[in-house]
Amino acid sequence: MPIKTRKLKERYAKLPGTASYVPDEALKLVKQVCEEVKMDFDETVEAVFRLGIDPKKPEQQVRGTFTLPHGTGKVPRIVVFAMGDKVKEALDAGAEEAGGDDLAAKIKGGWTDFDVAIATPEMMKVVGPLGKILGPRGLMPNPKTGTVTFAIKETVEEFKKGKVEYRNDQYGNVAIPIGRISFDADKLVENFKSFHSTLLKAKPSAAKGQYIRSAAVSATQGPGLKIDISALLK
Repeated sequence: MPIKTRKLKERYAKLPGTASYVPDEALKLVKQVCEEVKMDFDETVEAVFRLGIDPKKPEQQVRGTFTLPHGTGKVPRIVVFAMGDKVKEALDAGAEEAGGDDLAAKIKGGWTDFDVAIATPEMMKVVGPLGKILGPRGLMPNPKTGTVTFAIKETVEEFKKGKVEYRNDQYGNVAIPIGRISFDADKLVENFKSFHSTLLKAKPSAAKGQYIRSAAVSATQGPGLKIDISALLK
């Protein structure tokens, strides 16, 4: 939970006190209170779902990628591990950095100023030793998320246009940015519903009982609003 600064307290004070909201109401309210008590930057709006999975079991992991209908409001910084013509292909498509041993050495030196890492399959021997650096940051290329591929141009362009990666944490939560406060509320709602639909399709067959346990939306420096789970079942 964000530290309750003066502005955050003012935002909480503007909430009606309702226990939970349908997605449309919640996102309109998040946008409303953030516009009434403004911060000096365009805040990210995040959606988080708590899933009925056992995160310790590999067969119940929830992970993948999908493209938000309206993007996240941020153009991601992308690096690509590749050789030969694939390096030029990556850079021409918009990657910030592309290379092999040179790129790996830069990252080993402490540079992680990027949001997405993509690799061609044969470069995983170079990427593998970087696991302790990239793994904890959620940046490790993985075939399950489409970030280990020969289709470099297409993959870079997809991430630039709003493709995002999602994965559960150790508590079974899955969270992604669904836009910015400057977005129209309708676009935030569409992004939220697209994320919800994607999670439903990604339900592991081994997961039993109630799958979506809870959901909430919030801005970077705003109150978290609970979503009425029953509304998601309609």
